[in-house]
Amino acid sequence: MFNLGKMFRKETTDNGALLSARARVIDVRTTEEFKSGHVDRSINIPLDALTSRIAEIKSWNKPVITVCRSGARSAAGADMLKKAGIEAHNGGGWTDFVKSVPKAGK
Repeated sequence: MFNLGKMFRKETTDNGALLSARARVIDVRTTEEFKSGHVDRSINIPLDALTSRIAEIKSWNKPVITVCRSGARSAAGADMLKKAGIEAHNGGGWTDFVKSVPKAGK
């Protein structure tokens, strides 16, 4: 049975530890949404463009944390990246992410 709650649930990963390990934060919202506010030092790759940037993301050789507005698109993005062999984690909504990892907002 398909479980939507599980699909969109934010992981219980230690995002602070991932950032300390030099993880990259990818904001998968639209460019317009990104311009309205985002995690400092995050990169904007809209969800619909993510698959076309897989080779670039792999070349970083770093873990990736995906964020969006609420956590739904970031979950989908993390899943896409995992299927491509990239260590990816769903960070959920970007405002909650910044609150939970204060240094991400600096």
